[in-house]
Amino acid sequence: MEEKQLPKLSSYRWVILAIAALLDATSSYIQFQISALAVQIMPALHISPAQLQSLVMAPMLIAVFLSIPAGSLADKFGAKKIVSIGLVISVIGAYGRLIATNFVTLMIMLLLFGVYMALLNANTLKIFGTWFKQDTNTAMGVFFASASVGIMLSQATSSMFPSVQIAYTFSSTVLLVLAVCWMIFVKDTPEGEEIPQPQVEEGKAESSLEFFKAAAHSKKTWYVALAVGFGMGSSEAFSSIMPQAFAARGMSPAQAGAVAAVATIGSLCGSLFGPAIINKAKKAKPVMILITILGGILMAVTWYIPLGMPLTIALILGGVFGAMTGPIMQAMPITFPEIGPKNAGSAGGLVGTVSLLLSYGVPVIISAIAGANYALTFIIQGVVFMIQVIVLAILPDPNAAREHE
Repeated sequence: MEEKQLPKLSSYRWVILAIAALLDATSSYIQFQISALAVQIMPALHISPAQLQSLVMAPMLIAVFLSIPAGSLADKFGAKKIVSIGLVISVIGAYGRLIATNFVTLMIMLLLFGVYMALLNANTLKIFGTWFKQDTNTAMGVFFASASVGIMLSQATSSMFPSVQIAYTFSSTVLLVLAVCWMIFVKDTPEGEEIPQPQVEEGKAESSLEFFKAAAHSKKTWYVALAVGFGMGSSEAFSSIMPQAFAARGMSPAQAGAVAAVATIGSLCGSLFGPAIINKAKKAKPVMILITILGGILMAVTWYIPLGMPLTIALILGGVFGAMTGPIMQAMPITFPEIGPKNAGSAGGLVGTVSLLLSYGVPVIISAIAGANYALTFIIQGVVFMIQVIVLAILPDPNAAREHE
């Protein structure tokens, strides 16, 4: 019984995680090259600040439309094949930036580039759940943290290249190498294991739509999607408003940007170490609820915290608490009986689509309500973040399986 609950894991899982995490870091690196190189790109392509923001968000925009079909197709054909197709398209888009001459052509190339991460993100639950099983939370944490690493590296190194063209060529070539690694080294399942195959009825294999229906009929998967969406949306709103809010409190733009970046360090630590810490608890729900409340409170009182060291400490702690539960929440659907490894891709796609839509919508709604009142903005963001507590109270305990060891 004990062996069944905690199966022996293949050491090859670390190869899978390494390639996936490097692809995630490279995605963030390429995405945020646009903002890091804005001073050169905007005049060269005659791009406005609003258009620049659209370009930065382009890879995320494509994910809204591709996440659900990506998950359902992977449930039928396997994640490796689906992501491989996306990588071919994305490498073309990444190199295509070299021939972009205006906003429209660059937008098209960035939308193409975003395809592989839309497909990979939708299927991380399926991939890591298959390879890491009881340690899926840890793998998801490393994967989430890799995005922060990519952003920091992009901001730190992009300006070091002699030209935008060389910067583009470097990052595109890294993506090409990783794409080849994915196609050669990644496997859908450990040796000797199989993911449940599509059922065949009356000579016809189960369609991709059937996989999605199974995920869409799972109330718990919808709860996870909403919780992740409210968490992402409030965090997105918080990150985007921090530089302006701190500037309004008297900081220079450079100081405001530097202080705001501190929260990223906290998020990186929270994603990396949060799942492992929560996994050690006998019951995860009380710990996750407490962490979420603390994160929401720190977010809500940001405007009132004194500048200097108190604010720096609060932002680091807020980043840690804000990122600790996300990987665990996103890993939960594969533990639901109605989902499992068979429908994990569809569930991941559903969670990805709903959470991305909320991450776009929540900041807009908060901004419309609070306007230029930064104190009220932070308070609403904190309250929205804490809405996750309601969903956590409804969902089963992520560590419940450990009680039966």
